[in-house]
Amino acid sequence: MAITISDVAQEAGVSISTVSKVLNGWTTISPATKERVQAAIQKLNYTPNARAVNFARQNTMNIVFLTALTQNEAYKNPHMFDIMCGVQNALAETSYSMTLVDTSQENHPGETVTRVISQKCADAIVVHGSAISEETAELLIKEKYPHIVIGHPSFSNQLCWIDTNHTLAGEFAAEHMISCGYTDTSFIGGKRTDTISVQRQKGFLGLMHKYGYQVSEDHILYTDSSIAESFQAALSLLESSHRPRAIICENNMIALGVSKAIEKSGLRVPEDIAFLTFDVYPYSAIIDPKPTVIDINMYDMGRQAGMMILHKLAHPDLQIQSFTTLPLLIQGETTQIIRSSPVSSSSHQL
Repeated sequence: MAITISDVAQEAGVSISTVSKVLNGWTTISPATKERVQAAIQKLNYTPNARAVNFARQNTMNIVFLTALTQNEAYKNPHMFDIMCGVQNALAETSYSMTLVDTSQENHPGETVTRVISQKCADAIVVHGSAISEETAELLIKEKYPHIVIGHPSFSNQLCWIDTNHTLAGEFAAEHMISCGYTDTSFIGGKRTDTISVQRQKGFLGLMHKYGYQVSEDHILYTDSSIAESFQAALSLLESSHRPRAIICENNMIALGVSKAIEKSGLRVPEDIAFLTFDVYPYSAIIDPKPTVIDINMYDMGRQAGMMILHKLAHPDLQIQSFTTLPLLIQGETTQIIRSSPVSSSSHQL
């Protein structure tokens, strides 16, 4: 039969509430009483119920990771899992656990956050960008609930958030192309409403303009990020009278379509046409030849989010709004230096 807190109280000759106070570190209990209670705990080999102790302390030692989990989410949103693993890694160094909570079945925006807050099942929430809405943001701010949002929300807000600087990643891509001598470069992105794609395109165009290279409108293409649509977009570029010397692919799926279009056109990479993509994961490993990549370490970003939420718990008034995790160029076989240029790959000021 399991030993209970009542057994410890009886053995020590004190009340149950006194044992509870000793377990929770109350300073109002005399040293002699603490010793009797500790002796009873050791004698009976009593193990306190962690949940009961946390309840008495008014915390759960649990962090909720809030995200949308629809079917095939691993393929549609692969970076989320790297981020989630990074958060868990940071929490694993403490006594905190993490609970994954899905928002995809909500009847109305914000109901999941309302439930988490009202049930007091977590001390804080890490919100993935797929789960943030204006209603959720309003609840978190109104309740002053400890949180960190992964990804800069697209609406005006007072939330705590971290993000990677996708505009800077676009600049890195443009800088690499110029340093190789590819000044006639095209950009194939996602939808016009895709925030990350828009930011990467903005960085690319901005740096090209800075060095005096104009990118024609017919070299900026938008797709639904599918292989099929990216293939057709790239094919139209490659068969045009003004074929670009290089292509920047906003994500791996687009890069797959571009790679297939280049193969169909019978062009050599990188001799006839060069290209690069963003993000190592999930498809760059199956693209042949091995692509040059502008990568963002999403695991590190998740780890930083985990550390920030712990910092936020220790300092509730702390406001966090920052970009983190710098892009990294990984040289592959799809770009090469063809002539000198006014910018070198090491010139970017970080």
